[in-house]
Amino acid sequence: MIFVAAGTQDGRELAGAILEAGYDVTASVVSSYGKTLLERYPHIKINDKPLDRDGLISFIKENGVEIFVDASHPYAANVSQNAMDACRAMSVPYVRYEREAVPILYDNVHIVESYDEAAKKAGELGRNVFLTTGSRNVKTFTTSPYLKDHVITARILPTAKVIAEVTELGITPKNIVAMQGPFSEELNIALYRQYHADVVVTKNSGEIGGTDTKLTAAAKINLPVVMIDRPRLKYDNIVYTFDDVLKFIKGNSK
Repeated sequence: MIFVAAGTQDGRELAGAILEAGYDVTASVVSSYGKTLLERYPHIKINDKPLDRDGLISFIKENGVEIFVDASHPYAANVSQNAMDACRAMSVPYVRYEREAVPILYDNVHIVESYDEAAKKAGELGRNVFLTTGSRNVKTFTTSPYLKDHVITARILPTAKVIAEVTELGITPKNIVAMQGPFSEELNIALYRQYHADVVVTKNSGEIGGTDTKLTAAAKINLPVVMIDRPRLKYDNIVYTFDDVLKFIKGNSK
């Protein structure tokens, strides 16, 4: 059985491709929404319970996992590290599917290493901060001393749970953009202008995450961008295409 950490769109599509290639697949997600999207693949098994290192070891033992495919989000470093640790402990082949980053061709992009650094740099660049980093790290910005006198707009998934979470963190309803991307360059420009953005904060989540159009939109209106760099992990095995994942599986199947 092939285990796929599939909490992203391309992760789900990869799980489907492995299934279609004739392998038994268990895909793991951490949200009910992700589970619903996976259910369109017939015969796929789904795990929707969070698994840390020990949980992964137990799951591998109990379910006969033969190969681990890590297609988690590029910024989910803890997921990848736990997966590698568990696979090493259980002598299970591990492969990382990494979506390509978007080349930075815009001069007014400020690369930082952390969310705290992003908050500080954004505070220096303007008063109206437009967040496009998702909901999980909004608290870092709402509690940052560098942004205490700033206006923060957060673009988030349009689910009741996420909206409630960011509201509790102090983002006012008029500064919540509840929409699911990725977005076109034109829509990004319209949103930046609508919310009087002075600076955009983002991550390099690849084209599938809409990073390309966020950057080209900012460039069109000369808006500074703070980009949180990808975490740096030394993956045991890493590939960049579905075909190479399937080759790895074929070469490591018993």
